Amino acid sequence: MALDPEARFVLDLIAQSGRKPWYELSPAAARLQYLETRGALQGPEPDVALVRDLAATGPNGDIPVRLYRPKGSGLQDRLPVLVYYHGGGWVIGDLETHDIICRELCNRSGAALVSVDYRMGPEHKFPAAVEDAYAALHWVAVEGRNLALDTRRIAVGGDSAGGNLAAVCSLMAREQGPRLAFQLLIYPATDLVGDTASHRELADGYMLTHEAIAWFAGHYLNGPADRLDWRASPLRAQDLHGLPPALVITAGFDPLKDEGKAYAERLRAAGVAVEFTCYEGMFHGFFGMNGKIAVARQAIARSAAALAAAFGTKGSITGD
Repeated sequence: MALDPEARFVLDLIAQSGRKPWYELSPAAARLQYLETRGALQGPEPDVALVRDLAATGPNGDIPVRLYRPKGSGLQDRLPVLVYYHGGGWVIGDLETHDIICRELCNRSGAALVSVDYRMGPEHKFPAAVEDAYAALHWVAVEGRNLALDTRRIAVGGDSAGGNLAAVCSLMAREQGPRLAFQLLIYPATDLVGDTASHRELADGYMLTHEAIAWFAGHYLNGPADRLDWRASPLRAQDLHGLPPALVITAGFDPLKDEGKAYAERLRAAGVAVEFTCYEGMFHGFFGMNGKIAVARQAIARSAAALAAAFGTKGSITGD
């Protein structure tokens, strides 16, 4: 399978921009660059019924979260909710970098969405992000009724590092609650050991490089032993039985594609209902580039349709 022409155009555009690779920047500079450059690849900001910044109770103080309600919904309509964790290697990204994705998923699924601004490395090493991710999920389950949310219908989702956190929170929720309706895993990092064929064969040239992966992991993890902890590498969890249904999305030119597929296969082998989709001509990060890549819009629509089916909502699946 060849690289999609629009994906190639984006890679060329980034190369021509002179943007420095993450591993040549400090975490603070990388966060700023991510925020400043992401908008050029995204589509217009969709209108939603409500955007409200709130604070969830966390193990180390308040966790910033952002509540979205879909366009056309009433403010008192009790809606199912997706708890969403942004990508960025547990080092970069925030509520703003993923605002467009959250608005799109909210409107298209017909569900509310709570985006979580969890603690990140290197200031807060593993497992701080996991602790915040699960604490925010628990907070939604407890406080959701006060926000007109249907706490019987909660899903988790995220892209890349956020997909990792969604998978880990699904495992934690199986043991500690709440009961989840669905998990949306968009090119998730599931094994931080990184010894798959796709890590070797796609180490350079397709957005997420070997050097970048090492930079992210170095800032997130305390040391090599953390890579074997299932809270960092959910593929290494002993038992995947009893987890919620899942949509697992990967990309053909992504070093994480093999571990994403392996996680989907292990879920299926454990009796979990899984839909697995590999967008063969895409690279890591394409999901957030809906302003330049038609396949990204298709992937967002597919994700929202899966959420709507899990929640029993109508959604609003439009676009490419």
